[in-house]
Amino acid sequence: MNNKDIAIQILELVGGNENVQSVTHCATRLRIIVNDKDKIDIKGVENIDKVKGSFFNSGQYQVILGTGLVNKVYDEFIPLIDGSRRNISEDSTVKQKITFQRAIRIFGDVFVPIIPVLVATGLFMGLRGLFTQEAVLGVIGLTPDDIPQQFLMFTQILTDTAFAFLPALVAWSTFRIFGGTPILGIVLGLMLVSSVLPNAYEVGQQTAKPLVFLGFIKVVGYQGSVLPAFVTGILGSKIELFLRKRIPDSLDLILTPFLTLLTGLTLALFIIGPIFHEVEIGVLHGVEFLLNLPLGIGGLIYGSFGQLLGIFGIHHVLNFLEISMLGQDGWNYLNPIGTCGNIAQAGAVLAVAMKSTSPKMKQIAYPSALSATLGITEPAVFGVTLRLVKPFIMSMIGGGVGGFLASIFKLRASGMALTGIPGTLLYLNEQLPLYILVNLVAFGVSFGLTWTIGYQKNQELG
Repeated sequence: MNNKDIAIQILELVGGNENVQSVTHCATRLRIIVNDKDKIDIKGVENIDKVKGSFFNSGQYQVILGTGLVNKVYDEFIPLIDGSRRNISEDSTVKQKITFQRAIRIFGDVFVPIIPVLVATGLFMGLRGLFTQEAVLGVIGLTPDDIPQQFLMFTQILTDTAFAFLPALVAWSTFRIFGGTPILGIVLGLMLVSSVLPNAYEVGQQTAKPLVFLGFIKVVGYQGSVLPAFVTGILGSKIELFLRKRIPDSLDLILTPFLTLLTGLTLALFIIGPIFHEVEIGVLHGVEFLLNLPLGIGGLIYGSFGQLLGIFGIHHVLNFLEISMLGQDGWNYLNPIGTCGNIAQAGAVLAVAMKSTSPKMKQIAYPSALSATLGITEPAVFGVTLRLVKPFIMSMIGGGVGGFLASIFKLRASGMALTGIPGTLLYLNEQLPLYILVNLVAFGVSFGLTWTIGYQKNQELG
């Protein structure tokens, strides 16, 4: 069955063209908003060749296809429907009832486009750490003092730029999602890190002092901050839309950008920034408190239950936390623990694949296990473990044990969005052996428990 045939069958089984309100996709899933859920033949969709499962989340019917394939099926799906329905417009999002899950989805939509840049930055950091290690340099007869200063400056540009201008990236994406003009978002975000303002890192190190307005409002740059730029982007885009509806067309080009930037920057520097920067720091301190609980308890809790975030559709909030951690001190403390949960899913699904006598089960489970080792767990979770229940519980136990060890060893990543085997690139330093160890433990515990007590070889998917 080719990709076009898959797209045609999915469209027919979700109720046809007239039942599709809009469609988009993420890394692994085709996301369809339908007019009537009762018209969907869920079992029929899940029996389509190469479909690994499906579920409802945040008002969307999500069909799991896997990385690479989902893009191809999406490209075949779009010509079959009205092209104007390929994405959810801001107007339709606003008109729908705002729920917690929908808000989280919008939150995720803002940060997902930024992640590739931060992935690349994390890899640059890892490689820089590798090539500047004394042990590695010693192999070729060099020491850290032999590295040219120009080379270090070049690598610093690669590793520091994205986080130095992080508010510009966040504000750009927020304007884009909320219907504003993205270039205004970029400029407004750049204003938050203007060289005229005291650098946030220098203020934090007490080598610079904040500007003080009206005797009590402290103003600094917001290098590495996420939440102030996010809120500024929301309000800035709303201000722009408000102005465009009221300013005459003849004056729109002049007045709308002028008033949007002026009002947005004033609110950002004197109200939004001071308030939400403190909120952001408070949230980070709360998460770090959990992760730093004694005896590895924080790692045990997050490693066990962090996998549930994806099921409830609120895992995108982790993007904000990870970006904020990297922006504040350059390290990601969630990644090593969360990775153990992903690898534990791979262990559980591989045990199912090897033990099962069902060809259909093996067809789904083996690729899902491989996908999970590469950091993509949706096929494993929604296609196998969650539907069988017990393997998912075994994976939670395995993830908890691995997370416990990661917390004990105080592992931390140099970037984000890479887990499993690709995630080793974020630990190209003295942590690499420990990173491999904790993941082998998570995999082994999950595999062993699923093989012995978590799955019967003749058990079928529900």
